[in-house]
Amino acid sequence: MKQEIVSSDITVVGGGLAGVCAAVAAARLGQTVSLVQNRPVLGGNASSEVRVWVCGATSHGVHRNARETGIMGELFVENQYRNIDGNPYIWDLIVLEKVKAEKNITLFLNTDVHEVEADGDEHSRTIRSVTGWMMGSERRIRFDSRVYLDCTGDGLVGFLAGAKFRIGREAQEEFNEEWAPLVQDDITLGSTLLFYTKDAGRPVKYIAPSFAKDITQTSIPMKRVIRSGDNGCSYWWIEWGGELDTVHDNERIRDELSSVIYGIWNYIKNSGQFDSDNLTLEWIGSLPGKREYRRFVGDYVLNQNDVIAQELFADRVAFGGWSIDLHPPQGMYATVSGSKHMHMDGSYHIPFRSLYSVNVTNMLMAGRNISASHVAFGTTRVMATCAVIGEAAGTGAALCAAKGISPRELHDGHLGELQQTLLRQDAAVLGVKNTDAADLVRSAAAVSASSTLTQLALEQSASILSLDKHVALLLPVDPFIEGVELLLDASEATELTVELWSTGKPQNYVPASLVSSIQVAVPQGTQHWVKAPLAWHPETAQNAFIILKNNPAVSVHQSAQPQTGVHSFAYGSEKSADFGDMHHHQPVVDWRQYQFVRSPICFRLLSPTKAFTPDKAADGYKRPYGGPHAWSSTSLQVSEPQWLEVSWTEAVHIQSVHLTFNDDVNEDLINLHHHRTDFEIIPELVKSYKLQAFTSGEWTTVAEGTDNHTRHHVHVLTAPVTTDRIRVLIEATNGSERAEILEIRCYT
Repeated sequence: MKQEIVSSDITVVGGGLAGVCAAVAAARLGQTVSLVQNRPVLGGNASSEVRVWVCGATSHGVHRNARETGIMGELFVENQYRNIDGNPYIWDLIVLEKVKAEKNITLFLNTDVHEVEADGDEHSRTIRSVTGWMMGSERRIRFDSRVYLDCTGDGLVGFLAGAKFRIGREAQEEFNEEWAPLVQDDITLGSTLLFYTKDAGRPVKYIAPSFAKDITQTSIPMKRVIRSGDNGCSYWWIEWGGELDTVHDNERIRDELSSVIYGIWNYIKNSGQFDSDNLTLEWIGSLPGKREYRRFVGDYVLNQNDVIAQELFADRVAFGGWSIDLHPPQGMYATVSGSKHMHMDGSYHIPFRSLYSVNVTNMLMAGRNISASHVAFGTTRVMATCAVIGEAAGTGAALCAAKGISPRELHDGHLGELQQTLLRQDAAVLGVKNTDAADLVRSAAAVSASSTLTQLALEQSASILSLDKHVALLLPVDPFIEGVELLLDASEATELTVELWSTGKPQNYVPASLVSSIQVAVPQGTQHWVKAPLAWHPETAQNAFIILKNNPAVSVHQSAQPQTGVHSFAYGSEKSADFGDMHHHQPVVDWRQYQFVRSPICFRLLSPTKAFTPDKAADGYKRPYGGPHAWSSTSLQVSEPQWLEVSWTEAVHIQSVHLTFNDDVNEDLINLHHHRTDFEIIPELVKSYKLQAFTSGEWTTVAEGTDNHTRHHVHVLTAPVTTDRIRVLIEATNGSERAEILEIRCYT
């Protein structure tokens, strides 16, 4: 066999989305990275080998403004542009291309790491090398690095290195978790196989193999939803192995899952209960998608109470929003619902202390193996959350490698630098502002614009909705509001109760505290503008959640035009099939936006707003957080391009400019087939623009973008520019009638 030694600053083991984002993040920060994956494709459970939806903080549209940015955001937006129909093989290519674009990454596919050299005692160990076997190439490769990331999911590298870990469910008393069992056990979530079908256009017979399970002898037909047209992750509930060892019993689990898939298809094709004559099996997974195994112990163990309380960790470096989603140990054979969900009111925070080992000094972890209790793991395990954790861990690893320090030392002495580095790279650390001393825009004298949106209104009706349930309108309050006008119909003269609520935490979009309530007279007739004078002067800019209480005599008008910073909701407490069994009152599920996505109700704000002033592009935030945090122009005219300008009292030297455009993080994108989003490019994204500097008495174009479909751009100028004024001239968007910029930064 061929023996090799590969040296790099960082070795990332595991090529799922956590490992990919970790490797890309570290490479972009100048560190050399060996990315080692034991499969022929990247993406892990998201790849064409397993085909699980990439879910995250949006929780299938439950949470507002929650889609991930950073590297995971780049993948979502690029996949939407190139793969709107969710072809799993195109998704594979997009993930692979993201890795291949980084010159500092050396990729090792089909390489199974199963040897780790580490020294030290149980309290403090250091990894010296990891060794893998490249299948099909007969290459034995040792990877030497200063820092290692275990992104394997199952946690094999850390296990072999002697890292402290847990398997199974903690006892309730350990973290005082409501959903933990009274006594600790070894039960985990099980694994799943998926399958695809297609219409062959002619009758196709199906003869089940001898090992197919007769599912009529199980509880499956009575307790699980089976439909002939469903595909892939619609069958997430084909799960088993939670009472076994999901690693050592992997083959047994795969065989059981496979037998059930063939049995389900036999039931669909041959029971006579389904319209399935022309359907045939197109693809069946052969690699079980694992949900849970080892979870490493870090300096902090994230738990259920942290998630539900949305604990504001000082060392927060990532966020999540998927519900705490736990499944019965019996999986598909359970007689109870296949899942139960506990939702938090909005996105929650993940601390850096949960991303490095408590006792292996040079190991970080990302993905489903981070330091979390079993209950908290029920939300952190989904792949888009694993991905943003990967970017945070990879960024931390890069800083550790560059400084020659441990992750704990990075946390204790350089936490601010870690968070600011993440923000500069367009990762999201909720509630942490840009304080980068090197950003010249922070010392600018002024940020101005060609125009500013100050009057919020959606006046053109596209449809009518009866108020047979409560409806709500969310608006930015910056710095105050005097109330709203509502476009209403009424079958008879009546009164409408309108309430104004605060939303609590800045990342939440639910009614938290009642501010005021009034009753307004609604005359009989159609299209009456009715004033609701709900004045509010809060101490800080935030969002107002305005509720129109149900009144069957009244109808609201719905716009077909979206407006940044504005959302509408309908109240409905009925259980959704997507969420399984609910747990007590969960307002984020009660107040749903689905029918109002990009179509809020018609309104006029009775007072001007400062929510979109030019300085918002330099206020330190670049995603919604208690307000939209974006500059927005008035309507964009082709003959009159809009611009945003930064000026200084004296000339500065600019080498690079960072621009972040609005990609509407409220839009719930998905990589495969959960739902189809109609447009390839987010309409609010700027399409064409020029970056100009004022030199020698005139504006000179120093960089430009055309046919843009992405969010974050770093323009490194061919030669440094000395100027006291720089502007972004926006010539066109991808469909929005306004030019919008979330952030501009300048560096020497």
